[in-house]
Order: sequence, then structure tokens, then C-alpha cells
Amino acid sequence: MCTGGCAKCLGTTLIPLAVLCTLANILLFFPGGKVVENNLHITDEVWYFGGILGSGVLMIFPALVFLGLKNNDCCGCCGNESCGKRFAMFSSIIFAAVGVLGAGYCFVLSAVALNRGPKCNTGTEWTYPFQDGNYLTSHTLWNICQSPENIVPWNLTLFSLLLIMSGIQAVLCGIQVVNGLFGTMCGDCKCCGCCG
Repeated sequence: MCTGGCAKCLGTTLIPLAVLCTLANILLFFPGGKVVENNLHITDEVWYFGGILGSGVLMIFPALVFLGLKNNDCCGCCGNESCGKRFAMFSSIIFAAVGVLGAGYCFVLSAVALNRGPKCNTGTEWTYPFQDGNYLTSHTLWNICQSPENIVPWNLTLFSLLLIMSGIQAVLCGIQVVNGLFGTMCGDCKCCGCCG
């Protein structure tokens, strides 16, 4: 497969993942699916915008660069060792690294949020009642959170989705780093067949 075609495939996959991560992060601002009266009642990790910033906005740039690599015209520079296509593939490595950083940021925040558990009202105060992910294996502990209703499965589901999707994004950007190295070293003209 042409390295530009591979990059386009990766970019096409990253766009919907970025949108889904953004939506998941937005939904986390509504604990249990309801509007909160006080913003201090929202889990702290939501305010770090892992899904919006890390796996959302920072992922759009690499995705757009990857999509554009297939359309770069390298035919005008055949025979030239410093082909523009090679530079484009090299620049995609830098954008892929940005994507890995963004996805890594979201991944780490999601893992921390899952381990810490949601912020909820225990009847006496708004706090983080769970320690070191102990609620993940014991559903009976979920009853500690009296409000917002269904906050534990809500946070667990959305942060798990963010964790999985950001992990996939990091892998896809890692694949583009390798693909970009091949494109930089070998070029893309011959495998695309645009130069005869």
C-alpha cells in the first residue's frame, strides 16, 4: 500500500474518534445525565478537558495532515532526491507525535479518573468516596453515592470510552510514525505509480 494511502486511511479513522472523544468529555459535564447546580460537584478530571483538548482538538491537526498526504503531487519532482513528498511524510511524523501526546494526555487523565472514582454526595458531603479503584470490583460500594443519580456507571462508562478511544488514537498515530519513516526514506512516488 502507498504510504500516502495508509496515512489517509489513518486520518479517516482519527476524525470520528476525535469527535466521539469530544462528545464523551462534554457529557461528563452532566453527571448522571443531569445539569448540576454547582460546578464544584463535577469530577475534577473532567475540567482538564482530556477528551476535548487531548483526543479532540489536538487530534484534528494530525488527522487533517494525514488526509492531505494522499493528495500531495510528487510527480513534478521525480528524479529529485529531495522530493516534496518525502518532506510531507517527514512532517507527518511530527504531527503524529503531537497526536500521540494528545491521546496520551487523555489516556492518563481517564485512567486517573477511573482509579479515583466520581465526585458525589455521600449524604453528608461532596467528596471522592472511593480509593484506588476499589469500586470497580465491588458494585455494592456504588450505593455510597446518593447523588447525582447513576453517577458511578455514568463516569465509569464515559471515562472507559475515553480510555479506549485515546488508546486507539495513540496506536494509530504510532503507526503513522512508522509509515512516515518509510515514506521519508523510500518516498511514495514509485509505489503510487504516478511517475511511471
